[in-house]
Amino acid sequence: MVAVPHVLQPSESERFRLTLNPDGRPHPVENILAIVTLVCGVVAFVATFWTSAHMIASWVGTLGFGVGLYSQYISATTPQRTLNIIGLVGSFVGAALGIAHGGFLPHP
Repeated sequence: MVAVPHVLQPSESERFRLTLNPDGRPHPVENILAIVTLVCGVVAFVATFWTSAHMIASWVGTLGFGVGLYSQYISATTPQRTLNIIGLVGSFVGAALGIAHGGFLPHP
């Protein structure tokens, strides 16, 4: 039987790093777009908890959805795609519920 200890546990020299560039190459535009998509998705989703914030949810959700689709199109790594999907779902839910609660314009 052959022992393969490096498969069961990472080596001491190999520490966990949270990065959007696991390929080692910089992707500044893709990273910024992925983070913007995530932030818009979170803001739009949280804004749906208050029906009076329907304008924020609608506009930010629509913006996040558009940015997220483009960001997903040009993404280069799996972590970027993960943030994009989370942001896209939050943006979509925020925009949909924001529109259902009153839409893009204030109530008269």
